[in-house]
Amino acid sequence: MDYADAFQAWQAGTLKKTLDRFPERKPAFRTLSGLPVERLYGPTDAGPESARALKGLGFPGAFPFTRGVQPTGYRGRLWTMRQYAGFSSAQASNERYRYLLEQGTTGLSVAFDLPTQIGYDSSDAIAAGEVGKVGVPISCLADMEVLFDAIPLDKISVSMTINSSAAVLLAFYVALAKRRGTDLTKLRGTLQNDILKEYIARGTFRFPPRPSMRLIVDTFEYCSQHLPRWNPISISGYHIREAGSTAVQELAFTFANAQEYVRAAVARGLPIDAFAGRLSFFFNAHNDFFEEVAKFRAARRMWARIMRDGFGAEDPRSWRMRFHTQTAGSTLTQQQPDVNVVRVTLQALASVLGGTQSLHTNSRDEALSLPTAEAARLALRTQQVIAYESGVADTVDPLAGSYYLESLTDRLELEALKLLGKIEDLGGALAGIEQGFQQQAIHAEAYATQRALETGELVQVGVNRFVEDEDLSNFELFRPDPDVEATRRGFLADLRASRDAEAVSACRARLLEAAQGSENLVPLLIEAVECGTTLGEICTTLSEVFGEYAEAENY
Repeated sequence: MDYADAFQAWQAGTLKKTLDRFPERKPAFRTLSGLPVERLYGPTDAGPESARALKGLGFPGAFPFTRGVQPTGYRGRLWTMRQYAGFSSAQASNERYRYLLEQGTTGLSVAFDLPTQIGYDSSDAIAAGEVGKVGVPISCLADMEVLFDAIPLDKISVSMTINSSAAVLLAFYVALAKRRGTDLTKLRGTLQNDILKEYIARGTFRFPPRPSMRLIVDTFEYCSQHLPRWNPISISGYHIREAGSTAVQELAFTFANAQEYVRAAVARGLPIDAFAGRLSFFFNAHNDFFEEVAKFRAARRMWARIMRDGFGAEDPRSWRMRFHTQTAGSTLTQQQPDVNVVRVTLQALASVLGGTQSLHTNSRDEALSLPTAEAARLALRTQQVIAYESGVADTVDPLAGSYYLESLTDRLELEALKLLGKIEDLGGALAGIEQGFQQQAIHAEAYATQRALETGELVQVGVNRFVEDEDLSNFELFRPDPDVEATRRGFLADLRASRDAEAVSACRARLLEAAQGSENLVPLLIEAVECGTTLGEICTTLSEVFGEYAEAENY
């Protein structure tokens, strides 16, 4: 079948089905000069000399999804503009969320403080000095009620960046929805829930890898049965890249983790097409513009083939890789912080040209502090200018056919598959982590990058070239409430004094017993939080069975 025949078949099949359900945002798209912008451009538009084989490129919304998962790209709906936020207290974070919604953000992304991420209450001694510093502290259902006050759970998509204690935070969210009488089938959002990358790159783990995998599969199973619009995991290359990996390593290590999760779910007895369509991904948008665009395109193609050809998934929804992107925090500089706006703009543009479904743009001040409201608004405006003023969202995969981009897409896929094969030879991602393979590879790349910066081989504007004497003493910084820790301790003491202690004790006993068996723990977690059990108490109960993980000093 030549390109013209394939194009007509795509229009009559994949495209027509989508347009019947989701009309495009405008009846016609035009440039600022009034020239028409077609939905899709391909070899016949650029001349026969640029024709490429359909095997690797194809059409948007169709296997292998190189050109995007939606036939109409952003012509039907723009990506979700999801600004990551959380600090001080549930009340303060709620105020920021409502501010961002007023400014036009279309999805919420919750940042939790470190104690919450590792499963400790704000009142725990180990939490001292960290409560509310880098995210919002959530210890009980009452905190969740305040966090989402006046925010309709059935209308807003919510992403929660939480891993070790992800199943408990999901329980809080479900319990809140039930208390409000919200239909669970209408809840939309994503639980990061990617514990393997914590052992590889980030370090906010509580339990050892294997029992942690059990909790993740529990959430897969529960969500497939009760939360059909909820993504139970966001398999994250972002933190792998932030730790110092290359783009190739980001792809390979992310998909190695993804395969580990899929295998665990299948081993549980879950039909692959019952959960695979709700798996989502989270990637980094770094500085090399074309490499990042190519990375996203290669990732879609890799995942489609992994799921269809590797795992035998039959539902096309299981082949589609949907992903969130965040601009690269590790590229931001304290020096000349206004220059960070330029970096973020280019990274965000690469994300959009690469076909992301959701995007967070970092704020200019994040190398210095948590973002101020004004800086967060400017970061959101960056997305809005790209969406509504640049014209890049008016046609699908506009860079397709570029000799450089297509070659780079192919090369990234090839190199990532080679590295993925090495991890599979080790026994998969979990075995690789236990041998320190991924950790050592990232450490080596991070060291090489730092050396290149120090020698000047790698240029960082304002840091090792184009340096200026600066006085940032008057630069506005955001500072979390210093009294929040003491306030939280008093609040949790009052909670424990007023709740039904016998009911809490009974819930913990049931959870302890179930953790020793194979029962799905999510319903018991929901029951526990509904009766007033705190995050820390739940995780302490689980640790009695699961143990706690300490990273090996040497591999």
